[in-house]
Amino acid sequence: MRFPPKVLFPAALPLLILAGCTAGPDYHGPEAARPVSPAANFARTPADISPHAPAAANWWTALADPVLDALETRALAANPGVAVAEARVLQARAALRTERANTLPKVNASAIYVHADVPGVNLGSSNDGSSDGGDSQSLNFYNLGFDASWEIDLWGGRRRGMEAARAQFEAAQANVADAQVSLTAEIAQAYVNLRDRQQRIALAQQATARQQEMLRLTEQRRAQGTASALEVEQQRNQLEQSDAALLPLSAERDAYLNALATLAGEAPGALDGMLATLAPVPLPPAQVAVGDPAALLKRRPDIRAAERQFAAATARIGVAEAARFPSLSFMGLIGIGGTNPGDLVDLGTLAAIAMPRLSWSFLDFGRNAARVGQAEGVRDEAAAQYRQAVLNALRDSEDALSRFGARRLSVASAARSKASADRTAALTRQRFDAGTATRIQLLDAERQSLSAAQALTQGTAAMTADYIALQKALGLGWQSGI
Repeated sequence: MRFPPKVLFPAALPLLILAGCTAGPDYHGPEAARPVSPAANFARTPADISPHAPAAANWWTALADPVLDALETRALAANPGVAVAEARVLQARAALRTERANTLPKVNASAIYVHADVPGVNLGSSNDGSSDGGDSQSLNFYNLGFDASWEIDLWGGRRRGMEAARAQFEAAQANVADAQVSLTAEIAQAYVNLRDRQQRIALAQQATARQQEMLRLTEQRRAQGTASALEVEQQRNQLEQSDAALLPLSAERDAYLNALATLAGEAPGALDGMLATLAPVPLPPAQVAVGDPAALLKRRPDIRAAERQFAAATARIGVAEAARFPSLSFMGLIGIGGTNPGDLVDLGTLAAIAMPRLSWSFLDFGRNAARVGQAEGVRDEAAAQYRQAVLNALRDSEDALSRFGARRLSVASAARSKASADRTAALTRQRFDAGTATRIQLLDAERQSLSAAQALTQGTAAMTADYIALQKALGLGWQSGI
């Protein structure tokens, strides 16, 4: 039966109006989470830090170390942790496609053949008028058909589901960027620690060689009666302490070699040859750009991920709200067939059914209301987590700026101490050449110079580590186009 347009349009108008409704609260951005308003500038910025905004990716190239650059490139391409985050992006993208498909009709095709042996069925009278009953009869049925179903999104629950899935997809993308930030910082930190341990081991070995020479000379003096047994034991004790200090440094060096290999997606030991050559600890650039707190909040991917989770949780309230109202769905069947195979091509056997269905779980004893309350609780939790992420980001940056600024002053002091120890060793060498200082005094001055060099190396590594921590706190190290 066909309805004239004047009848059809008024009947469909209420459904069209309802289909434009969207249940649940609209998302108005992260301001709904009452984020902290950042200051115009960082409170702990040292005077010589540049206020210009830094680039988001490849901050490690400022350390000017080709080996580190190669390690970062390999790790970003092969690290399993980043691969896990990327796989979750694929999952979120598929979930978004599923939500989009759920808004469209579902169409199924079917082919049916039924054979039944039905006992005791009277299918008619025989020619002599007697009833043909009690015998088993065979029945065949053939059918080809299609069925379609479509639930009208009256209250916007499907749209809210798509909104939540899209936010989850964007959160997964931000999590990949966050994994890259953590990975690039961890690679650089392990590399700096490795170079520090290698340098300190080399310096400690030189100092130990001088300590051994001092012990040998003291033992000679003891044999000649010009040194006491106490002096010999003191030299031996210092040598034992020097030897003992080498053992943990060697173990730490090996641990950092293993860490760099696994971070780059390799088995421990795979990069030993690449990293065996002694190299200095890379130094931070003279000028470090940090930008301002507002730019930080937009740049850090963990904050972006928390904001997208907040948006997804807000959208899921609408999904729960829509379930409280009536749902309208349409189902249609069309088929062709009969008791003979030839009926499958006989259009006279065509059958069609259209079935609208309205359902409403109005008496659910508070189940849907509880689901809405649960969704609101999840939204409030996501809002608090977003706010916490903002506060943590600001704190991380301020802490890193303060440590980096103080560490540079500390390294300057260590450099002055090293210069003083070098001058002392040079003056002692002059006295030794002039015959006014002993060989043991010269060796001790050189050992102290090597000790000062170790302290400077350790301080430089700590300063570079603080620079790396600052880059991580600023949310740098991720690449776009995920």
